[in-house]
Amino acid sequence: MRVHFIGIGGIGVSALARYYLAHGHEVSGSDLSDSEITQDLKKLGAKIFIGDHKAKNLSKNVDLVIYSPAILETNPELTKAKKLKIKYQSYPQALGELTKNHFTIAVCGSHGKSTVAAMTGLILTKAGFDPTVILGTKLKEFGNSNCRVGKSEYLVIEADEYKESFLNYWPKIIVLLNIEYDHPDYFKDLNHYILAYKKFISRLPKNGILIANKDDKNTFSTFKNNKVIWYSLKEKESRKLKTTLKIPGNFNVSNALAALKVARILKIPDKISFRVFSQFRGSWRRFDEKIIQLKSLKVRIINDYGHHPTQIKVTLEAARERYKNKKIWCIFQPHQYHRTYYLFNDFVNVFKTHPIDKVIITDIYTVAGRESKEIMKKVSAEKLVKMINREDVIYLPKEKIFNYLKRNLKGREVVIVMGAGDIYNLSLKFGG
Repeated sequence: MRVHFIGIGGIGVSALARYYLAHGHEVSGSDLSDSEITQDLKKLGAKIFIGDHKAKNLSKNVDLVIYSPAILETNPELTKAKKLKIKYQSYPQALGELTKNHFTIAVCGSHGKSTVAAMTGLILTKAGFDPTVILGTKLKEFGNSNCRVGKSEYLVIEADEYKESFLNYWPKIIVLLNIEYDHPDYFKDLNHYILAYKKFISRLPKNGILIANKDDKNTFSTFKNNKVIWYSLKEKESRKLKTTLKIPGNFNVSNALAALKVARILKIPDKISFRVFSQFRGSWRRFDEKIIQLKSLKVRIINDYGHHPTQIKVTLEAARERYKNKKIWCIFQPHQYHRTYYLFNDFVNVFKTHPIDKVIITDIYTVAGRESKEIMKKVSAEKLVKMINREDVIYLPKEKIFNYLKRNLKGREVVIVMGAGDIYNLSLKFGG
């Protein structure tokens, strides 16, 4: 089968492209910009088109087109697929087809999906379950890939709530980590957001299992009357997990508890789970640490995907907990104007009370097809810095950050490069 992916460089879409490649299908795809992800897919045999989406990128003999949820209906490649009557599906629809044919474990929630899905996938792998795992991050244990293709019935996925994507999935086990309002470009308010989760949980079959975080107030209040296997940091395992895990933060202890509950349901011995936890070094862009040499300076770079106020808060706290006596800097790129505007006060509060030494905030990353010109006029990184009103929080355009760091770092600092946009390229500039 010939499969063409529109937006193949996306972290989720690329995982599915790897899945099709592993099953011997002919894969092509397009993306606006080249990246590590598209380069890796080329090496695996995919034909990649970089630059503006064009109808000519789509061959007439393609059997299936899969497109990113970020793609607009007017996309020329999608338009051509419709005109030629080629079967087309969104990424969630295509992944949803796989969930019907597997024993699917779906991890959902506002934060932590990638980490918990990765931990769960690794535990099942070590236990000999030979699962297929499709992630929104890359794992060194999976050959620096976001997809592991197994031969068993087990499938572990992240179930994303954006545009109610997870309503395409048919899981046997749902792991619900937390519910905190996000994606204001789609969800009108918290009630609308919670309603989507209610719909998703209702898709469980009669013998399906819901595992949920009792410590999260929105999760507990919404599902306290459901049949739920709860987990909590108050459990006795928490202390053991805190000393076992190599990755910092109570939020990661909570993530491990969620994965442990899945393992126990599948009757996997705790000794296997704890071995995985003791060896787990985290995943790509999730408190992803490297030490680099910047001229004569040795600097620790932490790359982190955090882009919601809560993610930022717990990550900065975890960094301070781990590096108590170090100078810690954070370079943050806000992700999407809608999110920055609607959660503006939350961002201000996080950075007003941050526990680190220096924060540099750069311009808001624009997400194509998800921005409003009206809102773009109302909010900016400069306005955010002005409202935070702390001397150690400054604004810098992205292109000036690297030279500023070269001039001002003294050596042995910890620098957190944070955001879900292209700020990641700054860490590559460091060699990290």
